[in-house]
Amino acid sequence: MGQDEPETKHKDSSSSSSHSVEVESSVVPNMANKTMIPSTSWFTPKRLLAMFCIISLINYVDRGAIASNGVNGSRGICTKDGKCTPGTGIQGDFKLSNFEDGVLSSAFMVGLLVASPIFAFLAKSVNPFRLIGVGLSVWTLATLGCGFSFNFWSIAVCRMLVGVGEASFISLAAPFIDDSAPDAQKTAWLAIFYMCIPAGYAIGYIYGGLLGIHLSWRWAFWVEAILMFPFAILGFVMKPLQLKGFVPADPKTVLAPETVTSGAQDAEASNGKDESLSSKAEKDEGSHETSKPKSAIKILNPFLMFLKDMKELLLDKVFVVNVLGYIAYNFVIGSYSYWGPKAGYSIYHMKSADMMFGGITIVCGIVGTLAGGFILDYMNNTLTNAFKLLSLSTLIGGAFCFGAFCFRNQYGFLALFAIGELLVFATQGPVNYVCLHCVKPSLRPLSMAISTVAIHIFGDVPSSPLVGLLQDHIHNWRTTALILTSIFFPAAGLWFIGIFLNSVDRFNEDSEHEVSTVERTSTLPLLEKQSGEKLAPPKTQEC
Repeated sequence: MGQDEPETKHKDSSSSSSHSVEVESSVVPNMANKTMIPSTSWFTPKRLLAMFCIISLINYVDRGAIASNGVNGSRGICTKDGKCTPGTGIQGDFKLSNFEDGVLSSAFMVGLLVASPIFAFLAKSVNPFRLIGVGLSVWTLATLGCGFSFNFWSIAVCRMLVGVGEASFISLAAPFIDDSAPDAQKTAWLAIFYMCIPAGYAIGYIYGGLLGIHLSWRWAFWVEAILMFPFAILGFVMKPLQLKGFVPADPKTVLAPETVTSGAQDAEASNGKDESLSSKAEKDEGSHETSKPKSAIKILNPFLMFLKDMKELLLDKVFVVNVLGYIAYNFVIGSYSYWGPKAGYSIYHMKSADMMFGGITIVCGIVGTLAGGFILDYMNNTLTNAFKLLSLSTLIGGAFCFGAFCFRNQYGFLALFAIGELLVFATQGPVNYVCLHCVKPSLRPLSMAISTVAIHIFGDVPSSPLVGLLQDHIHNWRTTALILTSIFFPAAGLWFIGIFLNSVDRFNEDSEHEVSTVERTSTLPLLEKQSGEKLAPPKTQEC
């Protein structure tokens, strides 16, 4: 107790400046690269990762389910002799063409593409964790609405709203994970998170197939809404976390009691001076009309800041090359995920195409995604090494997938396709690592948002209807699949160019939104809080 008395007296003193100096000197070194978290939170880094993984898994189960034969179904067919087979699933109930069916698979992207930059922009003024709660609430209600849809347009609108709900989570979850992960395991943690994409799709194929057969395609959406509901509530009731590079949006989570007390004393001491200054300012400012330009400037400033950030992002050669490769890659993966079961059923007459593609995707997707993340960490997670891994795995994986569709034998196809998927899924951790680390911390949400917008609006959004349109014209799934798979090779070429760019890891670069001294008094970094040890200052990494 004797040793604690001087420290207590220091805290109780009215000198706020000396308190600020002490706090800053003791805490600043540890603030550079960790998630800011209220000291009363029960979260650990692994719990945060687990929660985000479950949410992501449910997201992608939804995408896999709507592509499954059980939920998506097929059109009714009538032969020349007058015998008709009734349609099944969404396509059968609403009598959709292949093109309309492809549009429906991409409808949620409309909401995702519009809302992603908006949520990234709002992250500078609203706590990102609360934004995730809002997004998940919209997602839950929209998914529930999909189950009650009655025609093409009703389910299409609900799918668009599903995209709005996803937008906040997709833009903001990866930066939170990047902040929380240990420095030597950042790509591995991102790989664990992005592993949920293939796993969710695969589970969705199986889940949709089972519910479509035993209950109804509508139940697939209702169950998803029930599963997501607790996480939507959690986003509002939990103490919000804070991203590196941003000041807290809620002052109540920022101000410590000592700071408030000292601030009140300072206000009383300068009260007389403030009154004289304020009366003088009232005379100089003039009438009410002068406030209008100020209001306009206040509204315009955030927009100008957004345009400035966009310009900085789009002039970053590393970011642009990475996203161009990702667009070509996602064009293929998006169509595989949607048309894969139907193509497999048509080419190889697979009786259980949903189960086959689901099984291959879940095993190869999980193993490949995890392997890509751990391999890059083992190589030393630099941006140049990430581009090397991206180009090589996509080139070889694309060659295996192309060869698979040339096989006439079903088992030869499955063997080669499994190896190809194992390799192409190894890109998930590295490609998102580049998106997060080629920009300064305050641009990470925008980087993830624009990357998401680009890979969808130029990748899997047009790919599903275009592949459907191509198949409607040539009526040969094997040729369609070979044309589609060949797009892997330009993706590998674009990522190969990234190896020769001057890539610098900017994760530890200071930003204009660096954490304030007041904020440091009431928040602790996630890893520091759990370990109880002082973390070493961050080191800059050049590639």
